[in-house]
Amino acid sequence: MPGGKPAGERCIQLDEYCRCRLFGDPARPAVCASLRPTAEMCGDGREHAMAWLGRLERLTAA
Repeated sequence: MPGGKPAGERCIQLDEYCRCRLFGDPARPAVCASLRPTAEMCGDGREHAMAWLGRLERLTAA
């Protein structure tokens, strides 16, 4: 996403299984590589993690 990924928009690099197509690739954005999952972020599953990431996006939206 040349201009960056807008908050709330699905990354175009996610495949049909929600896996990053750029994982391990030097072209992967630094912000993605620096985001490390934590127990606070992941909670008890995907629904919690997606809500946490959505909140993070809202808080950091330009």
